[in-house]
Amino acid sequence: MVKGIYTGASGMIATENELNSVANNLANVNTDGYKMETSVLKAFPEMLVKRLNDDGLVVFPLGSYDLGPVVGKMGTGVEFNEAFIRFEQGNLQETGNEFDLALEGQGFMCIQTPDGERYTRDGNFKISLDGFLVDKNGNKVLGENGPIQIGRNNFAIDYYGNIYINADIPYDQFATKTDNEWKNMIKLDKLKLVDFDEKRYLKREGYSLYAETDFSGPATVLPDDFKPKVYQGFVEKSNVNPVWEMTRMIEVQRLYEANQKVIQTEDEMLGKVINQVGRGMA
Repeated sequence: MVKGIYTGASGMIATENELNSVANNLANVNTDGYKMETSVLKAFPEMLVKRLNDDGLVVFPLGSYDLGPVVGKMGTGVEFNEAFIRFEQGNLQETGNEFDLALEGQGFMCIQTPDGERYTRDGNFKISLDGFLVDKNGNKVLGENGPIQIGRNNFAIDYYGNIYINADIPYDQFATKTDNEWKNMIKLDKLKLVDFDEKRYLKREGYSLYAETDFSGPATVLPDDFKPKVYQGFVEKSNVNPVWEMTRMIEVQRLYEANQKVIQTEDEMLGKVINQVGRGMA
């Protein structure tokens, strides 16, 4: 009976962690570039249950034998294994903002942060006072040659991530769309797009940023044939399905309540064994 209490408790702990993943997904349903996470549960090892003090001989198919007939298997509960990130494509939404970038396909944009290079799918960018393309926290967006310095209404990015500017307009001068005739169009840089061998093991660091780990492997710059398409004036929305997550939340809550009932039932049975059966045998 005590094993039953532990089994129910393990189920409650596992479903609590799963509910945390669902809640995190729902909280970020409108976060640009957010990728949902899915919980993975695993069972504790099963144990064979045998009859004690039995002289019977059990012969197994491979020729081995054992004393004490096997009654069956007994599960020992479940545990939360991991919450891995699912990098399915999110919907692209047009914003009309020339600084917004969205990726269609696998890969990440690179951001220069005080803690080192980080990776994101959130392309909600802006321009700094000194003309650099930066994220919402002021971190610089990286091209293959370093931080990207551009000018307002003086840059364009094609589907392949190539960045073009009008060389006739200096960085510190903000041109208007009507003034920029693109007569001296040159390639400035190329958006640095990378991917990982095992991106499910990337570490979340908040603000839609990811950091590499020993298990994810290092970031690898994608060759042209495997680069995702880059859309200027778009952002990638979260890939969370709110209807599915709400349904899953209700299901997990029901599982949590079921494990509560298991513990209550086991506690009542244990109380009867101690207070009634044990008293009668005294």
